[in-house]
Amino acid sequence: MILAETPRRKLVTRLVTWGHWFALQNIVIAIIIAAIYILNSPAPATAIGNLYLFTNWISHIGFLTFFGFVILILPLCYLLSNAKAVKIISSIVAASGLALLAFDALLYNKLGVHLSINSADLIRDEAQTVMSDFGWQQWGFLTLLFIVWFSFQLIVANALWQRIKKLQKRKLGLPISSFFVACFVVSHGLHVWADAKLYQPIVKQDNMFPLSYPATAKTLMSRYSLLDLEDYQQRKALQFDQTINGINYPTAPVYCSVQNEQKVLLLGIIDGKILDNVSGISSLGNHYGLQSNLQSSINTVLYGLPELYHNALSAYDPILLSLPASMGLNISVYSEQDLPTRFNQFVNNWSEFTSKLQDIDSNLAIGFINSDRLSQLLTPEVQSQYQILIADLSQSEGLPSQLFSNINVNKLMSSHEDLAPTVLNLLGCTANASAYSTGSDLTNTNKRRYIVSTEGSKVLLLTTTERIEIMNNGNVRIFNLQSNEEVFSPVDTSLLSQGIKHLSSFSSKRSLQKSN
Repeated sequence: MILAETPRRKLVTRLVTWGHWFALQNIVIAIIIAAIYILNSPAPATAIGNLYLFTNWISHIGFLTFFGFVILILPLCYLLSNAKAVKIISSIVAASGLALLAFDALLYNKLGVHLSINSADLIRDEAQTVMSDFGWQQWGFLTLLFIVWFSFQLIVANALWQRIKKLQKRKLGLPISSFFVACFVVSHGLHVWADAKLYQPIVKQDNMFPLSYPATAKTLMSRYSLLDLEDYQQRKALQFDQTINGINYPTAPVYCSVQNEQKVLLLGIIDGKILDNVSGISSLGNHYGLQSNLQSSINTVLYGLPELYHNALSAYDPILLSLPASMGLNISVYSEQDLPTRFNQFVNNWSEFTSKLQDIDSNLAIGFINSDRLSQLLTPEVQSQYQILIADLSQSEGLPSQLFSNINVNKLMSSHEDLAPTVLNLLGCTANASAYSTGSDLTNTNKRRYIVSTEGSKVLLLTTTERIEIMNNGNVRIFNLQSNEEVFSPVDTSLLSQGIKHLSSFSSKRSLQKSN
């Protein structure tokens, strides 16, 4: 007896086969749309990071799309006996899903968040702002756009239906599915390793795609002594993201008055040695330059912020210059190192700078000079009229630097970040320095427990006895501050976390992204 397939069974088989091809073409479209996430995120700096990005992009977006097919379209192939109805409903579902993905990608590009309950309030506020300006033309355009998109899906669905027998003969199912499975395994395997090592080029991609929950295996690895869970938690707590998407500078309006009779001279020595025998000028000791190069040291002096923020600050005038200028004080700046053109309004040539200084015309004079020119500037009249700060900017790498002054300093330790708050205070501005600097006024009697800054990709935290280096993966190295030898004393995690929080206070990096 020969058993023939019933028409119903043939229809279901054909619909299921068609559904898989329809899902595949929408996976390709979804992957193309998801490229928006990649194009608007910093590229990984390593080959492993790029391999993870590629495999995670393909596998995660492919999985999301195929999962949508399984729960929304595949049941229709078994429940409905009308092929036309299945194609129409599937086209609506596919058009809506991909439109939602495109909306999420644009939302991530603008606000750095994905569609979620946590971001609902933010999205609602933004939507109300945008929709308040919508007229019937905008709504008509969006409606027409969706109709065109739905029509495209319907055309593709019909084209696949008509060619389903030809597509079945190609036998592409196994190689295609094997490729996506391989990408899935590689991406999650790499993430398990990166999460255990806190490997930043991979870990920092966790929030890039929507509904992303990469695999981790910390508990399992610790059970078999492959991971020290306590050390992992410590390193994770001390992770610091060097990526600055924007800056709040200042973090709050700076309101203060200045005293027109006050005069301050700030000198940064970019080459040579400061002589210890300058009459009336005392060495303050325990001063540190924590920047990786000379230009970063100059920017730190002017802005009072570590080099972590310098790229983001390129569009801002330093409060150190803009505030006194807005109060009508006479400001002169000279530099033997190139300064950005935005400072041209303050910059003088050498003869103008020395003339104003010796005639006691400047309320604030800032010079970045070689040490052999000190004697030309520090005349008895200048020393008697100006409050003077002289910092050695040529030293870096967390080693002791030099700071000289004719004012009383009440700090046991100081850094270049402290110079801007100190100068503004000497001019009479008593505004809270934390609004525009990570440093503090050196004449203030409040005690400080540490100095924190950045050097390249490292966070540096100095106490009175130790220099602590925190790598971007959370690893910590501790050195004796005097001998510069590495020591292996216990890590004060609470102190380091406090320092990192203080360092991050000017970052406007959005915190509404989905957390793991």
